[in-house]
Amino acid sequence: MNLRSRMAVWMGKALVTATRVAGRGGTSLPGAVARKVAPDLLRTLAAQPREGVVAITGTNGKTTTAKMLASICEAAGWDVAHNRAGANLISGVTTAFIQAADWKGRIHRSVGLLEIDEATMPRACQEVRPKVAVVTNFFRDQLDRFGELEHTVDLVARGLAHLAPGGRAVLNADDPNCARLGQRRGVEPLYYGLQVDAATAEAASQAADARHCVQCGRPYEYRVLHYAHLGDYRCPQCGHRRPEPRVYVDRLWDVDARGSSMRLVTPEGACEVRLQIPGLYNVYNAIAAAAGAVALGLPLAAIRQGLETTTSQFGRMEMITIGDRQVFMALVKNPAGFDSVIQTVMQAEARKNLVIAINDQYADGTDVSWLWDVDFERLAGHQSEINFVICTGVRAEDMAVRLKYAGMDPAKLSVEKDPERAVKQGLRYIQPGDLLYILPTYTAMLQIRGLIARKGHVKKYWEV
Repeated sequence: MNLRSRMAVWMGKALVTATRVAGRGGTSLPGAVARKVAPDLLRTLAAQPREGVVAITGTNGKTTTAKMLASICEAAGWDVAHNRAGANLISGVTTAFIQAADWKGRIHRSVGLLEIDEATMPRACQEVRPKVAVVTNFFRDQLDRFGELEHTVDLVARGLAHLAPGGRAVLNADDPNCARLGQRRGVEPLYYGLQVDAATAEAASQAADARHCVQCGRPYEYRVLHYAHLGDYRCPQCGHRRPEPRVYVDRLWDVDARGSSMRLVTPEGACEVRLQIPGLYNVYNAIAAAAGAVALGLPLAAIRQGLETTTSQFGRMEMITIGDRQVFMALVKNPAGFDSVIQTVMQAEARKNLVIAINDQYADGTDVSWLWDVDFERLAGHQSEINFVICTGVRAEDMAVRLKYAGMDPAKLSVEKDPERAVKQGLRYIQPGDLLYILPTYTAMLQIRGLIARKGHVKKYWEV
């Protein structure tokens, strides 16, 4: 490593320390500054992990899948360099490696494990040259950033073109747009999916973005539809169909608000796994993480142990104790994800108490018209089970209007634009032992979780 790169590492490490002393995360700024000093720094650092680098991308599930795969790697005895706090742009990826390096710029970790934003994939992969790339799914997400879904798929495809020699793309067979990446020249795919004989969700009513054939445009026929447009599909016109997955779950049971049990099948054998994180989409995240581990050559025992010991990532199906009350925080950022959170909330038998926090900053998506594609009618259809809904955040009124048009009783709705007051109000309304559901967009989640962290109820997000 040359002197300029070493100076960049020193500066980055100093900035991480300084920003955290100041009460900030220090997850992006150090990398951004270090790259100004040494533009090739990420390329230099990413070449050092013994087992290479894994990139994890896709619309939904990146952070949780990365956490699951990190847990599997650690169960196998590997040391991981990981952007654990979810800073997934190029500066955050660089910061993760700076933190993993010593003061001489040397990295002694087994593997680099990187959550990468879809729009960052071409540039990041060109610099880190992943050995494995895991792609979770494609849904409409922040159209003001990405434009049409086809553009997002193309961004990821351009990233896959820069895999290391012999690298593998781990692809969701149940998502037509994800699976078709395996047909690209130079891509060696490893498919994963859900291989159960019955539908596992009310998928027909959920937001779907790819139920038309990616080859000819005709609507797919689904033998089984699991979640939005994810399932066992086939085009009746051109014959394009779901590829056979090599890593899959063929049985699910005890699926509830506490987690789910599943039988995982891999080329190395099968095992039963109990997940501690609820939601069908977290079953998909677990299969994706398992497939990534298979691509890395990790043993089945480590896969099982890693999945079973993974708990919720900050703000994503996270259970928080505040005095004698419980908070369940679940990030929402697009129609499909919000639909799945609603499904998880409605599985609980107790009455529901909700705070929905909607912001419109860059990281949330400045266009909140996506709220009209969420199935809030399902929520309103069960409003006898709901005590109250408090709408908060920059776009609190938009959220309240959407719920009113969905049929929610106005007497159960209120608007409190200040998130801190909204959460305090929600906690005041519920009884000891009751659960308050907080459903925030990304920046609202950081804001609310920061408030809770300052009270000492959770760790700061960069400490998780």
